[in-house]
Amino acid sequence: MDAISVGIWCLLPPIIAIGLALITKEVISSLMIGIFSGALIYSFNTGGGLPGAFSNTFTVMADNFDASMIIFLCLLGALVAVITMAGGSRAYGEWAAGKVKSPHTAQVATSALGAMIFIDDYFNCLTVGTVMKPVTDKFGISREKLAYIIDATAAPVCIIAPISSWAASVISNLPDTGMGGMATFVSTIPFNLYAILTIVMLLTLSLVDLDFGPMARYQKEAKENGQAEIKNKVDTDELAGIETSPRGRVFDLLIPILALIVFSVLSMLYTGGLFDGTGKGLFEAFGDTNANLSLAMGGFGALIVAALLFIPRKLMGFRKFMSGVSVGVKSMVSACMILTLAWALKGICGELSVAAYVSDIVGGSDLPSMLLPAIIFVVAAFLSFSTGTAWGTFGILIPIVVPLCEAMDPSLLIITLSATLAGSVFGDHCSPISDTTILSSTGAGCDHIRHVSSQIPYAITVACCCFVGYLVAGFTKNVYITLLVALALLAAAIAVMHRLAHKKAA
Repeated sequence: MDAISVGIWCLLPPIIAIGLALITKEVISSLMIGIFSGALIYSFNTGGGLPGAFSNTFTVMADNFDASMIIFLCLLGALVAVITMAGGSRAYGEWAAGKVKSPHTAQVATSALGAMIFIDDYFNCLTVGTVMKPVTDKFGISREKLAYIIDATAAPVCIIAPISSWAASVISNLPDTGMGGMATFVSTIPFNLYAILTIVMLLTLSLVDLDFGPMARYQKEAKENGQAEIKNKVDTDELAGIETSPRGRVFDLLIPILALIVFSVLSMLYTGGLFDGTGKGLFEAFGDTNANLSLAMGGFGALIVAALLFIPRKLMGFRKFMSGVSVGVKSMVSACMILTLAWALKGICGELSVAAYVSDIVGGSDLPSMLLPAIIFVVAAFLSFSTGTAWGTFGILIPIVVPLCEAMDPSLLIITLSATLAGSVFGDHCSPISDTTILSSTGAGCDHIRHVSSQIPYAITVACCCFVGYLVAGFTKNVYITLLVALALLAAAIAVMHRLAHKKAA
């Protein structure tokens, strides 16, 4: 399939998919209808007719399928299942319940773990959920709140971490600015308002009961009814009814998870070429790594470590271990289906030139230079939300933003690049078809649409403060004034939203 231009019609597939998902609360059918609508538009514009639409639907699915990511998901599901069977999750939950004394501490501990796993957002989402679910369940923290904490410490943390797959993606898209790729990326961090404000908001909501919107209702349900409430929790029947060993210890969870971290990082350096004798440095290796393949290799290594840890100690036999692997893979079927369809929707959006259409509108407009950061923030957010990919948005907008700033006002380059990254992360953060959003709900064992609906009010609150912040930045070009204004607005917004939610509940 070759990309074509269909004008404003290119926006219809993501609008249909996202709209139906939010209305019907059913993701898979909504994504399928969105994909097919895009295939119809493509086919009738290329002369393929209705038969071509069916052919294009499956072609775009095959062309945009990431086998490495699916393998990693299956291996991680298997790892979670065998750890549960060995009694590691139960033992860790009992230990953590004695160490973590309050729901606030549990939320801060979850946030801290998410911040520490900054190498890759996929890795972050699934690892943090696996480790912290027993702890947050003990303290009546809703799965929706857990999913939000995971999501808010995935992309927003990765985008301000110089050593991460996200930094590598940004640097790879940066044209020559005269500063060097890494120096340019580091310069954008202080102005990346969405990442900074999201982390501030997350810590505030973790330390103080200021939840609002659907999240406040879900938190109340979790406290009153417990995590057994079926609509709060989507653990599969396979994992929910799994038999666990009473002899499991805390290290039966920690060692396999640590092995997953170590093997994944080493695999990233390996696939990035650090060990191939070409003289690559650490930053270069992370920049050239194949993150999804590395995660799959790390997951396989961790599963082998789990087998060596559990089978010789007779926590389970080899046959039972392999049975657990099968159960774990089955538990990831739904997540794999949603991801596969989300990738296909992104693919059909690419064939219909969604990004190019939005970029042409921006590039052809006559904008006052002071407004450029705020407007680019909105454009990046719209593009990322519609397509479900921040990385794709980087690839389209960064090559446009750099020459645009150089022509209009070179002093706004770093601020506008930061706005591009911030807007892309915002759109990715709250899009129902984003990989990270899907994996956050999967890692937390939370219904996907409930995660999206409870997270969006938080994300939009932060984004509105960021928009004003970028207006200030465009006029002042001062990072301290910008951060002060944005943080003050965020504090006021949280207080007002919580008060309104409290009045509504009363």
